[in-house]
Amino acid sequence: MKPAQPFQESHRSDRYWRSLGELADSKEFRLMRDREFPPGASEWWDGLSRRNFLRMSGAVAALSGLNACTKQPTREIVPYVKQPEELVLGEPLFYATSMLLGGFATGVIVKSREGHPVKVEGNPEHPASLGGSSVWMQASILDLYDPDRSQTVTHDGEISTWASFLTDLNDLLKEQMSYKGAGLRFLTETVTSPTLTAQLNNLLKRFPSAKWHQFEPVNRDNAHEGARLAFGEVLEPRYDFAKAAVVVSLESDFLHEHPERLRLAREFTDGRRIAAGKKEMNRLYVVESTPTITGTMAEHRLAVESGRIAALARELAQEVGASGSHANDGGARTFLSAATSEGTHDNIKAEDRLDVAADRNVCAPAPWLAALVRDLQEHQGASIVIAGESQPPIVHALAHLLNQALGNVGKTVHYIESAEAHSLNHFQSLGELVQDISAGQVDTLIILGGNPVYTAPADLGFDQVLSKIRRSIHLGLEQDETAAVCTWHIPQAHYLETWGDARSFDGTVSLIQPLIAPLYEGKTAHELLGAMTQQQPIRTDYEIVREFWRSQKLWKEFEHGWRKALHDGFIQGTARLPKQVRCRSAEILFGAVGDGVSRLSQAGSSPGQSKDGTPHVVPYNEVIAEPVTNSVPGENQVPPFISPVSNRFKRLRGDIEITFRPDPNLWDGRFANNGWLQECPKPINKLTWDNAILISTALAQMGGLASGDVVELSFKGRTVSGPVCIMPGQARDSITVHLGYGRSRVGRVGASVGFNAYKVRCSDACWSGHGVTITPNGTHHPLVSTQNHHNVGEADRQILRSGSLQDYLAKTDFVKPSLESPAEGETLYNPDEYKYEGYKWGMSIDLTTCIGCNACLVACETENNIPFVGKDQVARHREMHWLRMDTYFKGPADNPEFTNMPVPCMHCEHAPCELVCPVGATVHDHEGLNLQVYNRCIGTRFCSNNCPYKVRRFNFLRYTDYELPNYKPMYNPEVTVRWRGVMEKCNYCVQRISAARITAEKENRRIRDGEVLTACQQACPTQAIVFGDLNNRESKVAKLKAHPLDYSMLGQLNTRPRTTYLAKLTNPNSEGLTPPQQTHAS
Repeated sequence: MKPAQPFQESHRSDRYWRSLGELADSKEFRLMRDREFPPGASEWWDGLSRRNFLRMSGAVAALSGLNACTKQPTREIVPYVKQPEELVLGEPLFYATSMLLGGFATGVIVKSREGHPVKVEGNPEHPASLGGSSVWMQASILDLYDPDRSQTVTHDGEISTWASFLTDLNDLLKEQMSYKGAGLRFLTETVTSPTLTAQLNNLLKRFPSAKWHQFEPVNRDNAHEGARLAFGEVLEPRYDFAKAAVVVSLESDFLHEHPERLRLAREFTDGRRIAAGKKEMNRLYVVESTPTITGTMAEHRLAVESGRIAALARELAQEVGASGSHANDGGARTFLSAATSEGTHDNIKAEDRLDVAADRNVCAPAPWLAALVRDLQEHQGASIVIAGESQPPIVHALAHLLNQALGNVGKTVHYIESAEAHSLNHFQSLGELVQDISAGQVDTLIILGGNPVYTAPADLGFDQVLSKIRRSIHLGLEQDETAAVCTWHIPQAHYLETWGDARSFDGTVSLIQPLIAPLYEGKTAHELLGAMTQQQPIRTDYEIVREFWRSQKLWKEFEHGWRKALHDGFIQGTARLPKQVRCRSAEILFGAVGDGVSRLSQAGSSPGQSKDGTPHVVPYNEVIAEPVTNSVPGENQVPPFISPVSNRFKRLRGDIEITFRPDPNLWDGRFANNGWLQECPKPINKLTWDNAILISTALAQMGGLASGDVVELSFKGRTVSGPVCIMPGQARDSITVHLGYGRSRVGRVGASVGFNAYKVRCSDACWSGHGVTITPNGTHHPLVSTQNHHNVGEADRQILRSGSLQDYLAKTDFVKPSLESPAEGETLYNPDEYKYEGYKWGMSIDLTTCIGCNACLVACETENNIPFVGKDQVARHREMHWLRMDTYFKGPADNPEFTNMPVPCMHCEHAPCELVCPVGATVHDHEGLNLQVYNRCIGTRFCSNNCPYKVRRFNFLRYTDYELPNYKPMYNPEVTVRWRGVMEKCNYCVQRISAARITAEKENRRIRDGEVLTACQQACPTQAIVFGDLNNRESKVAKLKAHPLDYSMLGQLNTRPRTTYLAKLTNPNSEGLTPPQQTHAS
């Protein structure tokens, strides 16, 4: 094996890079970059010999001839006998409804064609979406038509009927009535539905000895416990980022994981948008253990182990509390100063005092912390400190205290009652249920949604406990792990087949109405609980929800109010009102911490806590690397960016931290059978069709590990095997695993994908913990990342342009290089651009406000019938995404800066692809669009080879399962479904342009600005993408094109792209802080 070269950090600090291989500038990377297609990209994967191929080709040709002579069956088109008044064939209808994730509702608008939902968008009027959407909203249409959904009622694994189930349910109710429900338990996910809450409460009154438990694997337990510490009750903080100049995130991925992610993303990026005359933008500080979408937007990011963030919060609290007259709230200032004092205070017991001295200079460099404190002081009442759900309750309590001390409460931070109907500790509730079952106190368990057998903490052994129950009933979308153990399984209706209601995070009641009748006769939780009332006839979910809201008497005229709410998608005026609250005194709060260590541990804090209930900090030198005797030396080539420690792998043990996170695509595993989400490249590392153990470059170097090396991860006596992935920006001694993979009972798409991280997740360390051992087993698992796919060349080609706000204010056109427009003698293109008399379409993408959430990528797939191709095909660079999301890094690998860059087709005026097509399959239309004529394309791929932006996609195989009847109603009928051998690409959603043109011509007018929204533009939660008519000088896109930050990607090629970018601006602290920081022990 050729000796590996030490990792080099000698590159210019202003150089952008896309992968660790590019940063090291290895020979292998240069070879890959310089090839148009990777080796074997055009080859079949099963090693078919030439002789067998010719033999099969002859057989296929003969069969094709026979097929051509066969008369196709006659099919008849039957018109409506009485066509519905609102239905016009060929015209879409739009309905408002809501989608739930984590129990909280987000308003959506669903497009329906001839009774079939085909597209989901955000509801512009809904306070939780504001018109934006997420990857889960966009991909949910695929879940509706998933052929692997649960389709039948089963009893003990055998197919049964709903009627048989009702008979058994009646027997159950007769038994339970005599015992007042003593053996009856309900287990739900997070419930915010007023109707479902009322149903459950009525059943608990009827069966007073029954109990209602609740479990969501990704929950807000820590946030609720932190509020109890600070206020004595569960309250939810609502943040107003529109008024915040400085934001501090303590491991909060509020742009992607927060229940109000879409609203927060819009408000946060609005504060960064540089319009004409604007000279200010907000600033973000992020402290986190693993890179997140929020972390990529930070001016100053601190990579630190999750368990050390509590100490950093204490340091920050002390500095703010000791700031004297600069603090806004004197009482909170005194409280913080006392709570973090190293001396003695009369109101605080010595054993409950936070020990800052022991942790000083371990969590945050002194200049970094000092600059942050001064920034907060200078923006009192205009700042936000936000803690993430993975942080222990004490961090949330300190965040509340800091916001109060800084005068943010009532300005940028408001507190409301929780929208959850049953605000209890999820892990504790599930633990109590397991105890009752083990004690023989549970006869019947009714599970309404979720998959607790798969998602429950491993130490509870929920699958084994569940098998002890005499009767268990599961309502679920899939025949999943829980359905396999339960006595009865009832197929659940998809949210697009359902009547219901739920609250958004702010308390707004959102209504859920179906777009289509249940495809597989699925039932809702309302119908199942309604059957338990034994009311005859059994009411439908529509009748149950409607009657509940009639009983609330919200409107003078119920019918008018009800129809308006259905039209809007939510009931106006139902949001929770802000409460006037103040944090509790220091003695009460820290006394609760001292006395409640076990309670906080159950809420997800890390093990190894100090006496005050906060995680203790351990120096870095306790991580030990030792030889592994059973490894295979030299089997895996150590990459050139890792310095070899020895010729063998090393076992890593000691104080290594593990953190558990919901997957950016699959969340907690509920979307595991969604091919669009499986193939969607994860933010930052662009991994597809897998999860991995994310490790830092330092740990990889200590263990001699490369991405894809399989290790055995041991934690708290449990072990799971999985591949490692070296992650830029990962905290040094922390590893991260994503939940949601390794499903044992799932559809054909999600089967055998990834490893199950739930196997090592325990109820006393549900978010993070220390004491992990990493043992390489000598095998390798190929990880497929699209990070280096479709490489457009080195960063020196000025692909990405960025600068600081100070640079922009000093010279507004600093991004304009002299080579933007080559001299006339340097190009063969005609310097005079064609004059378009009608419309001239163009797009502008703002890199400052793009957060890299991938909503645009999935929206493009759903709109344009783009298939997923599978892991093997992605590994061959054959993914079909029309739009890709590139991530660029700058700085050292241990904690670089990040920039997200969406790259669709540029629609060049001087398009290189058009010049080389031998059949004219790629052409310009009369409005300047670069279009692909599918039935003319013969698949030479010359156009792809000649495209400098690498945005064309070729159908190497027939990826679209056009014959599957389940998928046919899902396809957008306005877009052609492509076949094998055809090139395709972004077309600016020409079908939407055509629809708007028809409407405008009917009304004898021009298309209005904003009337045409491309799929990517409409989905973007931050409005980073703007599309419109460049001939309309008053259009938003025309004004952005005239902005001094506007530039063309690879503009020096003189292709004159219609899609241009606004250079990325950041607002770093002017005190001389280097933007990225990696913590080190003193």
